[in-house]
Order: sequence, then structure tokens, then C-alpha cells
Amino acid sequence: MPNNDANAADTRDLVIIRTLRAPRATLWRAWTEPELLKEWWCPKPWTTEVRAFELRPGGAFHTTMRGPEGGVSDNPGSFLEIVSQKRLVFTSMLLGGWRPHVPWIGFTAVITMEDEGAGSRYTTRVMHPDDTAREQHEKLGFFEGWGTVITQLDLFALSLR
Repeated sequence: MPNNDANAADTRDLVIIRTLRAPRATLWRAWTEPELLKEWWCPKPWTTEVRAFELRPGGAFHTTMRGPEGGVSDNPGSFLEIVSQKRLVFTSMLLGGWRPHVPWIGFTAVITMEDEGAGSRYTTRVMHPDDTAREQHEKLGFFEGWGTVITQLDLFALSLR
């Protein structure tokens, strides 16, 4: 169940906190192996093409999502921070090599994973440059879309055991 954390540190942030059944190491694997990422990254029946995946600070992170009726969402970005099995930070506002970029929606996402029982506590914090961008992202279906993807991640990671 999505959690719109009313106590978020900043009003420009959108936050989802979930307890997942998959262990942290398996979630990390699903996140960091491009051939696995494409299996759960966007809400089905949309599909994901991983166009670039350089898992290092400043490395390119570029996915293109395609819908069954021809819709396309191209999402170039860059990784900012990688802490193995704990924290992954990426942004739409920079491309690989720290090249500035003007995206269709600007944000920085911080994904954290912690052990919780046999599963994991999974937190997604998406930071926006201003309240207008946050509201735009929320109206576009942030909680439904990112929440669906988190559910898909959990189910997919469980299948990797």
C-alpha cells in the first residue's frame, strides 16, 4: 500500500514506503542487472527498453517505455550515488557524464532498501525542484504508477529466489 508520507521533510517530495517480501539482496539484483530491470520497471502491459545502464556516479541511466497502443516515454538520466544493496540515487536532470539536461519532468529519486524480517523495507523518495513539478508528477499518477512498479519489483524479485 502506498504511503504518502505526510511527514516528508520537504513539500516538494513524493514518498512511498513499503514492506516487501523479497530480501534486500534480491531486490538489489533486480534493480542493478539491466536484463532483470526491464522485466518490472514500468507498469504492465507497457514494456521497458534499457538503452543505457552505467551503474556508477555520473553513469547514464536511460530507459524507454512503450505502451501497447503506441505510447512512448523516453527517460534519459544519470546515476548519482550507488551504495551496494542499500541506496540508489538517480536523476532526470543530468545525463551520463554529468551533462545538464532539461527533462519532461525534473526529479531526483532516492531508493533505499533495509532488512525488515525476512523481507525488506523499501523507500522511494522522489524530489522535485518546486511544488509545481511535484504536483504535476502526482497528477500524472505518481502513486499509482510507482506503486504498481514496486509491487511488480517485489513479485519479480521473489521469482529470482
